[in-house]
Amino acid sequence: MIKKLALVFTLALTVLFAGPAHADPADIAAASRSVVRVVLAATDGDKVAFVGHGSGFAVAPDKIVTNAHVVEIARQEKSVVIGIVPSQGGTSYGGRVIAYSPGNDLALIQLQDGGRLPPMTVFSGPVADGADVVAVGYPGSVDRAQGLNLDDLINPMSPVKTRGSVSGGRSTKQFDTILHTAPIASGNSGGPLIDNCGRILGANSFGSLSDGNDAEFGFAVSSREILSFLRKAGVKVGLTATPCRSAADISLQEQRREAAARAKIEAAQKAEAAQRQQTEAKLRTSISQDIITERENQMAIAALMLVLSLVAIGGAGYLMIQDKRTPAIGTAGGAALLLVGAILVFLSRPAFSEIDDRVAVALKEQLPDQDGAESGQIIATSGKYQCRLNPQRSRITVSQADSLDIDWAEGGCINGRTQYGRDGAKWSRIFVPNEEQTVTISSFDPDRREFTTERYLLGLAAMTKARDIRKQYGNRACTADEKALSDVTDMVKAIRTELPMQTNERLVYECEKTAQ
Repeated sequence: MIKKLALVFTLALTVLFAGPAHADPADIAAASRSVVRVVLAATDGDKVAFVGHGSGFAVAPDKIVTNAHVVEIARQEKSVVIGIVPSQGGTSYGGRVIAYSPGNDLALIQLQDGGRLPPMTVFSGPVADGADVVAVGYPGSVDRAQGLNLDDLINPMSPVKTRGSVSGGRSTKQFDTILHTAPIASGNSGGPLIDNCGRILGANSFGSLSDGNDAEFGFAVSSREILSFLRKAGVKVGLTATPCRSAADISLQEQRREAAARAKIEAAQKAEAAQRQQTEAKLRTSISQDIITERENQMAIAALMLVLSLVAIGGAGYLMIQDKRTPAIGTAGGAALLLVGAILVFLSRPAFSEIDDRVAVALKEQLPDQDGAESGQIIATSGKYQCRLNPQRSRITVSQADSLDIDWAEGGCINGRTQYGRDGAKWSRIFVPNEEQTVTISSFDPDRREFTTERYLLGLAAMTKARDIRKQYGNRACTADEKALSDVTDMVKAIRTELPMQTNERLVYECEKTAQ
């Protein structure tokens, strides 16, 4: 009955978690790092007048995509300049248009003043009708409701996120668009339309008008148009066609996989235990019979030697009567030796307590133990491994590498140059680059032959804190020094405590050892 209830509960969980992926706040927050306010201002000497604003998003560290109509006036009027206001930090940047395509309402802006932003990834796969979407940008209606002034608009602030769904697969006649229901308003133009994993589906361009003059439905320039535009502009952008999967779905799947693996191990252990019991029973029967036979044989030999010793004693007595003293003494000595031998043979017969010892030795010969199998100790085998991505076990949001090769050495050295530290049952290393807002934890499990890459797309404040922690430990190459190894382990633990609970991306590679 309990098993049936457990099965029903498992099926219920499956129904709950098997639905479409819901937007993960961490992914939406990561995408928002790349969204900017595009401000246009007219200059006349020392005077600056606000002209208008739109939204945009980074497709490269120094390049912003927006709508052509957002920057159109800047191309027509030399006195109008473009300002790029990021969503975080304390610095705004100038910008200039380097590509312009009014036919599909797209423009590309080059960041100036050394500005760099985390680029977004474009989803290049098909967008399903009814799919959940999020519009990110800076709607002017929200600015007005908050009473923001010009000074507020040129200071970094978080963009507004609104949710909706793809509606009907209808497009405009002029260019390929996505019709959706995520609320947008004037100022959202040029901002990204993203999926639940934070990948670009399109750039919001215009909307249908309601009585309130805000859009009831929005039209976004599709990713196909964006990719074609960027290709012509010579800009390489991050791409992925892997469908979005929720973190909960991946977690539930891994729990099932682990449960199945444990069940398989338990079944194998039970089968091994049954085989061991069967083998032990056969050995115990056989060894018991052998010991009984050996005891009987030695007791018979002892009895025979005792009889012979008695006969020898009788012969010695007879010789003494016949006054044959010397032969009598020799015969008496032989009798004594036979008597001592009989006693020794009797005493050396195998005891029944030897059965357990002999069974243990025989079991070890027939069923040798596997060292480390029961203790769970990590046994790293050095060598080269070819690792292939398992997309069914991975959550791919911003990147994809189908395979990688690693050279693993005992002690946690990978590829002869990067030292990993102990991390529970794995070896791990954390990477905190200076030029990106991404923290990556790479781990290798020698026993499972699995290499995992976990990426956290962090905000500026969290990234600064991670860099500060990394500076305390330094960047150590491969070493056998215990202090250095301890530093790597401590660095992973220290930075991990500052990371969100949920990763933005988790890639699982299954590795096979290659010929040396």
